[in-house]
Amino acid sequence: MPALASHRKPRTRVRTTTPAVGLTTAALASVTLLSAQSATAAPAPKPGIEDVQKKVDDLYRQAGTATQQYNRAKEASTTQRAKVDALLEDVAERADKLNDARRTLGAYAAAQYRTGSIAPSTTFFLADDPQSYFDESQLMSRMTGQQQKAVTDFRTQQAKASKKRAEAVQSLETLTSTQTTLRTSKRNVQEKLGEARAMLSKLTAEEKARLAALERKKEAEAKRKAQELARQQAAAQAEADRKAAEAAKETGSGSGTGTSTGTGSDSSATTKAEKALAFAAAQIGKPYVWGATGPSSYDCSGLTQAAWKAAGVGIPRTTWDQVKTGTRIATADLQPGDLVFFYDDISHVGIYKGDGMMIHAPKPGANVREESIYYMPIHGSVRPS
Repeated sequence: MPALASHRKPRTRVRTTTPAVGLTTAALASVTLLSAQSATAAPAPKPGIEDVQKKVDDLYRQAGTATQQYNRAKEASTTQRAKVDALLEDVAERADKLNDARRTLGAYAAAQYRTGSIAPSTTFFLADDPQSYFDESQLMSRMTGQQQKAVTDFRTQQAKASKKRAEAVQSLETLTSTQTTLRTSKRNVQEKLGEARAMLSKLTAEEKARLAALERKKEAEAKRKAQELARQQAAAQAEADRKAAEAAKETGSGSGTGTSTGTGSDSSATTKAEKALAFAAAQIGKPYVWGATGPSSYDCSGLTQAAWKAAGVGIPRTTWDQVKTGTRIATADLQPGDLVFFYDDISHVGIYKGDGMMIHAPKPGANVREESIYYMPIHGSVRPS
């Protein structure tokens, strides 16, 4: 037995990969640890309520800007559509006149054909392009004055029709581009308003209460500034009246009260401003709807445009164009009826009521109301004329 054992092939020992096993175990442990840390890690902090207020206000401002872009594109689209319709109608009229001229030439050609003045082979060309046939000097020399007038009329109508067709094509291309801008602006408004609503919907009842408290604080500060402006304006008016009274005494004219009815032009402007303001006041309580111009709802520039229209004064549709209309006015010199514009991008407007207050259509979800002009950063003011 021992001898047999000596011939037995030694058994190969299999080495275990202990280091690899150890590495895998360490890696698994690391993954487990990281997973545990991720699971227990604190979530990203929620934005403070002040940040939410700022973000929501900014989204509404951006929506206001997009609304003005929409208003401008809509107005341009309406104007362009009217131009296209007029051009297409003109093209149709030109086509009728061209066909009449063509029939006149055809009648002359038929008459000449019957008398043998026209070769049968030329009738094909005449039917396709009568001008090219009558351009032949030999034929023109045999035509009467009336016939030559018919040829000239055909040429004129053909050129006018061609020109109007080209204008119509270009106008249609412009309309298509404008309508694309209109759709883009509309989508931008909806996206900004959707973001604002989504942020507000995530607030808890406590956060909504805190946000409301911040709004009240903001409104109170804006009213305080309005009252200060009213005090300054009253003091300035009293000083102006005092100087006017002194001047009247020195010249011996007037009753010395310092009051004045003003010139006829000033009186007319005041009356128009009063009418515009009265119209705006009558809209208080109606909802803000972007792109709306009344009578049941308005956006900011739609309200001011409608108000001054009621006073017999036409002003443009958008805030960007309204700010260019009339006379620029300093905030300290504001009078009822003046237009006050807000933000650096001039995306909002209200109509001044007096005492630092205005009537405006604020934003989606709010109604036309009276508010301090200091509720938003003022860009500038204009007195329509």
